[in-house]
Amino acid sequence: MSVSPETSRVALVTGASSGIGHATALAFAREGTKVAAVARSAERLNELQQSAPDMILPITADVTDAEAMRDAVGLTIERFGRLDVLVANAGIGQRGSLIDADWSDLETVLRTNIDGVLNSIRAAVPALRQSGGGHIILVSSVMSSMPSPYAATYSASKAFVSNLATSLSLELEADNIRVTDMLVGQTHTEFASRRLGQPGRVAKFLPTMEAEQVAVAIVRASHGRRKRVVLRWLDRLILLGNTVTPGLMGIIARRLYGKKR
Repeated sequence: MSVSPETSRVALVTGASSGIGHATALAFAREGTKVAAVARSAERLNELQQSAPDMILPITADVTDAEAMRDAVGLTIERFGRLDVLVANAGIGQRGSLIDADWSDLETVLRTNIDGVLNSIRAAVPALRQSGGGHIILVSSVMSSMPSPYAATYSASKAFVSNLATSLSLELEADNIRVTDMLVGQTHTEFASRRLGQPGRVAKFLPTMEAEQVAVAIVRASHGRRKRVVLRWLDRLILLGNTVTPGLMGIIARRLYGKKR
């Protein structure tokens, strides 16, 4: 992929109304990348656009709607003429018993975290091919390989995302489209307060990152060739623990995510 000096890169970021997505849209705009910011909240997207009116295109769309995502990519091409980067960031969490949880909560997690990622990719890849290649960044979690009682649905959805990143990287290699699995640890955003089931921050004793730190890493990754990015040494230790001592990590997770006593 090559972009001439007079042509800005163009990135489409989902979940851009808050948290990591919001910070990522701003980080791209600051470096000169034009941004299609996608989310369900038109009001928040319009506020985001005020920060960089010439660089950010607000697009109100739901990632669970395949047609809406195709339309979002179409609007991006219509406004900016190309697409170079997709950041599939939109996601939602759920905490509580898998058996007792409302099915609507579980379905929302699966449709957002799995269908939403697939819809975003399937809509974006034809445009990336037309641009001569590009980069897909899938925002996953250190919980993707962690035994997670009382957070099983969310963890499983992120395991899907990480596995998809690995497979898709090989599938799209011939199209000059790179794929990065961004494994994010606990971050200070609205994510915890909006978690379905039992909301609120779980591991209060663990340090949190700021969304801006994750955003900077995403932008940096979009310029590189790394297939897997982990931001902090703590998160690397968690991933190592998931591999070496999954039983212990499961016990820790059960205590953290179990019902409040």
